[in-house]
Amino acid sequence: MEIFTTNYDLLIEQGLEAQKAPYFDGFVGTRQPFLDIAAIEQDQLPARWTRVWKLHGSINWQYEKSAGVIRRIGASAGGSALIHPSHLKYEQSRRMPYLIMIDRLRTFLKRPSAVLVASGYSFGDEHINECLVEGLRTNPSSVVFGLLFGKLDAYKHAHGLTDTATNLKLLARDGAIIGAKKGNWKSAPDGAAFEFTYGNFADLGELFGELAGAENPAP
Repeated sequence: MEIFTTNYDLLIEQGLEAQKAPYFDGFVGTRQPFLDIAAIEQDQLPARWTRVWKLHGSINWQYEKSAGVIRRIGASAGGSALIHPSHLKYEQSRRMPYLIMIDRLRTFLKRPSAVLVASGYSFGDEHINECLVEGLRTNPSSVVFGLLFGKLDAYKHAHGLTDTATNLKLLARDGAIIGAKKGNWKSAPDGAAFEFTYGNFADLGELFGELAGAENPAP
């Protein structure tokens, strides 16, 4: 499994460690882990390892002139965290590690029948959107499900992406865009209005817990 996140907190890492699930985030070492581009590109890890790619950097990444990009224990200490591209111009952000993380997303979308589930992403990052559309257009067997938290019209800037890449499917509380066609959810047989709630990460997490066989899914 591969996780791509635009968040720069450590929640995903903490969650994986709490479940004793091994993961690789591009860094190797113990005292002062360093970014190992060769290990990322070769990707020879066991299948049970989760790959975690932080597209916008992380609060515990730091650049040091003598060591390059390193990962600190906890938050970055004694320097500014490497968070892309919020405090950098786009031209500057097209360098490691930002570029290598984006390349991982491109590589993932090239795989036959690749499926990416996007949760909590508002499609507000033009550079990531370009990567998604490019990948979907060049690989028709791939698909991205965008699980939206609110109503469909609150994400109008994402609607146009579905015209270019019809294998991008937007699923919102009150409706969806599938195959570039927009529509509302049908009512239940008893006439009750249907709402798609998996755009809420709590509901999505509960679903994943049930699929994984968890006895007590997280609320």
